[in-house]
Amino acid sequence: MSTGTDISTDAPDPTGTGGGAFGSEDWAGANANANANVDGDSAGDPYGRGHSPLRILRLYFRFLGTHFRGAMEYRADFWIMMVAAVLTQAVSVVVLTAIFRLIPELKDWTFWPIVIMFGMVTLGEGVGSLCFEGMWRVAWLINQGELDYMLVRPYPVLLQVTSSEIGLNGLGNITTGAAMLVLGILHSSIHWTVATVVVGLILLVSGVTVKVAISLATNSASFWVASPSPLFAMAVHQAGELTRYPLTLFPSPLRVTLTVAVPFAFIGFFPTDFLTGSHALWIALVTPAVAGYCLLMAVLIFRRGMLRYESTGS
Repeated sequence: MSTGTDISTDAPDPTGTGGGAFGSEDWAGANANANANVDGDSAGDPYGRGHSPLRILRLYFRFLGTHFRGAMEYRADFWIMMVAAVLTQAVSVVVLTAIFRLIPELKDWTFWPIVIMFGMVTLGEGVGSLCFEGMWRVAWLINQGELDYMLVRPYPVLLQVTSSEIGLNGLGNITTGAAMLVLGILHSSIHWTVATVVVGLILLVSGVTVKVAISLATNSASFWVASPSPLFAMAVHQAGELTRYPLTLFPSPLRVTLTVAVPFAFIGFFPTDFLTGSHALWIALVTPAVAGYCLLMAVLIFRRGMLRYESTGS
């Protein structure tokens, strides 16, 4: 879906986030900077060997900055996307409020802890949209053979893909998610200590990492599924929306699926459970491990998919 800018209108946007994709002109300028300090051994290396991690990170945010500056040329589109994102999340909270006006508790969960859960999930979606929206273009890039160009650039292909688009509604989701998180925390009886703050931040970052990793892994399935649209990733994304609500509401098979097979529960449910009551040590230990595992598997799936890539054949 386009934001109305001239950055790109070709690739589909299955998350409905909007944004722009790098064209050849954009990459020409970016690659001029990248090539300036690339030695002969690393030139054309799709994995970016020869670059320092700091340099790669700096280039990544420069690419995102290019998208953002292009989008800001159309201020009306930008604010429409922001307002739309906020209203979308606000509707979810309104529905939740209506539920709790009729039912005081859902399996021992009250209103404000669930608002925290909503906030964590929304924050994860916002970071994914703003900083890694390009991963939703994998199917389109494969279908159009545009990965060919990325393979000869002296920059990791995965980071080229994830930085190839920016979802403007990510800012709205981050703002709304942060507001829900703060309001939920302020209205919940949480006993704060230094350890609780540190663990809470670790759980928040881990949850965002899990969200991004699952999206990357499911979009990488496009290497095996011949389609210009990321249908599998979209289906998994919709299933993840269930974890805006307590896991205890669902039957055991679904709980196992959302905890083990596709660990969406570590985005919002388990971190919220830790903060609002259980303080279970295993949550503090397992959640970062799950985040690391998901990220590693997502990268490996993408790289395995790249081995299957055969361009368009036309």
